[in-house]
Amino acid sequence: MLVLLACLYLYLPAPAGATEIKVAAASDLTFAFKDVVAGFEKQTGNRIILTYGSSGNFFSQIQNGAPFDLFFSADVSFPRKLEAAGLTEPGSLYEYAKGEIVIWVPNASKLDLSKGLSVMLDPSIRKIAIANPLHAPYGAAAVAAMKHVGIYDQVKSKIVQGENISQAAQFVHSGNAEVGIVALSLALAPAMKSDGRYVIIPPQDYPPLIQAAVILKSSPEKKVANQFLQFLKEPKTVALMQQYGFVVPEAIAAAHGNAPAPQ
Repeated sequence: MLVLLACLYLYLPAPAGATEIKVAAASDLTFAFKDVVAGFEKQTGNRIILTYGSSGNFFSQIQNGAPFDLFFSADVSFPRKLEAAGLTEPGSLYEYAKGEIVIWVPNASKLDLSKGLSVMLDPSIRKIAIANPLHAPYGAAAVAAMKHVGIYDQVKSKIVQGENISQAAQFVHSGNAEVGIVALSLALAPAMKSDGRYVIIPPQDYPPLIQAAVILKSSPEKKVANQFLQFLKEPKTVALMQQYGFVVPEAIAAAHGNAPAPQ
């Protein structure tokens, strides 16, 4: 069974001379960052302590003094609000990717995903899993997409909310919901890819999920935090993020000769 935690801590003792940074990351990055961070640590010898959760919750924690060095949000609005509040390192905001949402069902499901979001009207569906739209950008995108196609009012009583997009994925993967609207990056994770099928929701159905990172002003390790941001721009990291379904910003892709992932 896939276990996706609402808040996951990754901690390993750093070797002598290495620098540790604390990173708050939106939970849609759970699988992509496992590989990205491993590559960074191998290349630099530094160590990253990751905490995964919902962007809105991290926003509140950072406002209240949570000791993170870097914040990777699932949208750009939370980092911009922190920037406006003077809580970020000036000029450090970086739009690192654009996310996408999909409809995901287990392999055993008889639901016809070719119907797109209209499949949510199927009477066999009792529960629809999404992330909490109040503090998870992927949840807000799910609600926006359902409203865009005119089905939200008909299905809202069936919606169950995960605290973040990973928990929403866990609900549908474990059978506690018949269908879920989850991040493409999670649908491409090995367990979900082998245990289910998905269809991409047209990007025009919801506001763009532009994802941004920012270095926090309170960080004592700004140099290494910036080093990690620069690592995300390297060709091998760009390619890795694309493998997990992220659309890499066109400027970065063009700079490294990589075409943006298809939409």
